[in-house]
Formats: sequence, C-alpha cells, structure tokens
Amino acid sequence: MSDRSGSHETKITVTSALPYANGEIHIGHIVSTYLPADIFTRYSRMKGYNVIHICATDDFGTPILIKAEQENNTPEEYVKYWHQRDLKDFTDLGISFDLFHQTSSNENINLAQHFFRKLFENNHIYNKKISQSYCEKDEKFLPDRYVVGACPFCKAVEQYSDGCEKCGRAFQPGEVLDPHCIICGNKPILRESLHYFFRLSGFSDQLKNWLLNNENLQSEVTNYVLNWIENGLKDWDITRDISWGVPIPLENAAGKVLYGWFDNHICYIASTLHYLYKKGVNGKDFWNSSRIYHFIGKDIVYHHYLFLTAMRMGIGEEYKLPDNIPVRGHLMIQNQKISKSRGRYLSLNDFLKAFPADYLRFYCSSITPLGQTDVNFGWADFQAKINNELVANVGNFVHRTLSFINTRYHGKVPKPGEYVDYDKQFIEKMKSISLDVGEKVETNHIDKAIKLIMDFSTRCNQYFQFKEPWTQKTEFSTCLYLCVNAVHTLSLMLAPYLPFSAEKLWKQLGLTGSVHSARWDSAVQLNLDPGHSVLEAEILFLKIEDEVIDSRSKELEQ
Repeated sequence: MSDRSGSHETKITVTSALPYANGEIHIGHIVSTYLPADIFTRYSRMKGYNVIHICATDDFGTPILIKAEQENNTPEEYVKYWHQRDLKDFTDLGISFDLFHQTSSNENINLAQHFFRKLFENNHIYNKKISQSYCEKDEKFLPDRYVVGACPFCKAVEQYSDGCEKCGRAFQPGEVLDPHCIICGNKPILRESLHYFFRLSGFSDQLKNWLLNNENLQSEVTNYVLNWIENGLKDWDITRDISWGVPIPLENAAGKVLYGWFDNHICYIASTLHYLYKKGVNGKDFWNSSRIYHFIGKDIVYHHYLFLTAMRMGIGEEYKLPDNIPVRGHLMIQNQKISKSRGRYLSLNDFLKAFPADYLRFYCSSITPLGQTDVNFGWADFQAKINNELVANVGNFVHRTLSFINTRYHGKVPKPGEYVDYDKQFIEKMKSISLDVGEKVETNHIDKAIKLIMDFSTRCNQYFQFKEPWTQKTEFSTCLYLCVNAVHTLSLMLAPYLPFSAEKLWKQLGLTGSVHSARWDSAVQLNLDPGHSVLEAEILFLKIEDEVIDSRSKELEQ
C-alpha cells in the first residue's frame, strides 16, 4: 500500500456499497457506485494520497439460503461462486479494489458481534416479542424479501416488506400492506417470535446535528433524511429467524441471526482492518485518521445515513463516522427502469464481451451527475459519445500528433522554436487543466471533470489545426513539441477514467513504468523533452458501427 502512496499526510478510505452475492453484476450497479468510487480512488493514488478502496459481497440472507437449497448447494459454496464471479467482472471493468472481501468472513462476523455486544451493553438494543409473517404452506417464518405488498407510506405495490424502492422509506415486518408470500403466493399469518431491536429513535438529535454540521454531504440528500427524522424514527428490528447470518451473541438467542443491514456496512470496517493488518498497519488508527467516503446509490440512503451512522454513534464512535457519502441515482435503459425479472438489463459480463471496458467507463462517467437524478443509458447516445468524443476528438488528436512526429522527425520529439502568443496561451491551458479537472474529481463531480478533459482535447485539435504542421511553416516543430506534451497531459488525466486506454497511450509515448504510478501533478509540466523517442501511432479507439447498435437495441425490445 504505502509504496505507491508517497505522502502519508492525506489518508483516505473509500468503500463501495456491497453487491448481493445472488446474481450477476449489471451496468446499473456500476453507474452509481463502483465506477465513481474507482475514478476517485485512481485519482487519489496519482495525487500521492494514502488511499485504499474496500468492498465485499453481501453474503447473508434468506434469498441466498433458498437459492443454495434449490441448487443442492451450501450457502457457503453458493456465495463463494458469486464472490469470484463478481470480482472477475469488476476486474475486467478495471475496478481496482485493494480488497474485495465477504460479509461471511470471520473478520466481519466477529466485528458485527462486537458491535451488537457494545450496543446491547449501552442499552441501545432491547428485545420484545413481535408478530412475524409465517407461511403455513411452506412452514417457515418469512423474512422481508419473501413477503411483498404495498408500501405503508406511498402505497406503491409489489414492494418488499422491509422497505420501498419507490419512496426509499424503510419499515418493519408486519407493516407492509396486503402481504403475500413470494414462494407460494399465499397470505402469511402472524406468529410471535422474540426479536431484538436497535433503539434508532434515541439517536434523532445526534443524527440531526451530524447531518446539519457535515458540509460534505449533499444538501438534497441531507434534507431528504432530515424529513424522515422530523417525522419520527422508529426502532429497528435487527433479528431474523433463519440459519444463514451472523449469530446473535447471546445465550437465549439460539437460531436467530442479525439482519443483513446490521452487519453488511460493518464489513466496510472489518475489511479495512483485515487488509491493513496484513500490511502491518494499525487499521483502527488508519480508519479513524482518514477521510472516509462511502459511495452508494440512492436506494440505500436510509441505511447509510441513519442505521450506519447511529450504530457507530452507539458504540461511542469507536470507529469514525463517514466524512462523505456520495449518492447517485439509478440507471434507466432506453428510458425504462432496469428489471432483471423482465430481462431488461445489461449484464456487465455480456457488455464487456462486445465493447471495450473503457467505452462503458467513459460513457457512464460522462452522463452521471452527483445527485439523486436518474440517468438513461441510450444505445444511440452511447454510440455518438464514443464516435464523436473518443474516436473523433481524443483519438484523432493523439494519432495525428504521433504520426507527424514519426513521419517528420523519425519518432523523436522536436525542439520547439520561439513561442508566439497562441503557443503561450496553449501552454497556459496545458498547465492549468489538470488543476481544474482535479478540483472536480476531489469534489466528486466526475461528469464535470471528464467534460473538462474533452473540452481540453477539443482545444488541442483546434491548436493543431490552426498551426497546420502539414505545411512547411518553420514553426511546425513548436506545434508538434507542444502537442505531444498535451498528449502526455491527456494520458495522465484520462488514467482514472480510461485505465486501459491511458496505459496504451503511455506506452505509445515511449514512457516506462505505468501511467497509474505517475503523479497527477506532473501534468502541469512539459515533460517530454526534445529528442525523446515515441513509438508508432496505434489507433486507440475504434468507431462503433450502426449495425452493432441496431442489433443491441433490438435485443432489449424482444
């Protein structure tokens, strides 16, 4: 970790929301959470910050238990398969976790039980008998995801019994309206069971103060959560009557486990401590002295802004509260909501078989703002952005610059002549652009940052066109000298966004090592000296043809 980070003064812990170990990753997952976190992390590494990026699969819960049984498998083996599958998909996309762990790990189980004990000792957890959904036909208690009905708040139908995907509110078992069992369709009855509750209502004032005093949080999200607090927080049932989960560490709680939302965000901490312990670093000290970012989608705001925060408050902030929780909206596909059950989604694995990973990274980062607004993946728009911005803009400038240096100067960077005003203006832009882009990435406006990079590439093309190096002007050596240095600047700025293409470009520039080990701040300099050798220009980006897009669009219509 430390050998790549340089300065240890700025410590950053980045976490991405945990994917459920129950099916393949689709591109909707990528947009809100994993890609923004990865871009921010890659940038932070290049800045020399001491940063780690942590994630894990969310392994526990009834859906996984049922699926494993249906496949004549153990839940341990079932989640192991999806953990490995998810990691491969993320790696293929260039998502660079320092550790991709599991909530079923011993580290997480032990820490989750530690949290429970301390909260229990501090009188933040109590027990009481509740009436819980029970299916007489299937002869079992039905946890949240096996009971669906109408939301008690907004009345949206076909919602799980622990929360509404439409309005974002969380609620308790038994509160969902018109419930039915998703296994058999019958209406469940209510049976008594002893459950444990987290006293969330007791943290209203602390949560309100934290929300109002944390200026890093998005105001729209803060106001959203403040409304929930003003309407009154309800205590949270943290017990489930199943065998697959973190056992409740009390003698009289046999056969009961913790609700997945109790332990899964604790895995952020457990995984961080585990990773740093293996590096010989005191993980708790690192966590508590770092800037903490939890990247999430808007559907889990309630859990992260309320449950996660209150639980850390409840154990005396033994582990630091997050500094920032960047929230982004959902991804629509062709202006329709993603639905795995209806086959309306784009599998990440299938997508990467058809297109380069950097195409998806570029498109998604350019259309996704910081905020709860939903964004749309459109095939025609995807094609236009790749062809017009990557191919015709960035790719065109890079190829022309390197081709001219190879043709005119046998692959050697030429010596510049005397700078005229237009050259000086271009140099100033080169020296300032990485600072402007960096400011946007640091504040998590990754869409605005990539737009600045594209605008700079457009400026590079304009400069090249104005200087006309294909003519016999005596100053064309100056043009090519500045342009190849602009290509170097582009390679650095594109590295967090397009890690595979930026690495290829780095090699074409005849540079050693990896662009991902280079320093972001070096982009303000003219780094390629006269006489430096560049390689033959290779095409970085290929145009997407109409027939490819037509075929993909028809697949979703079927």
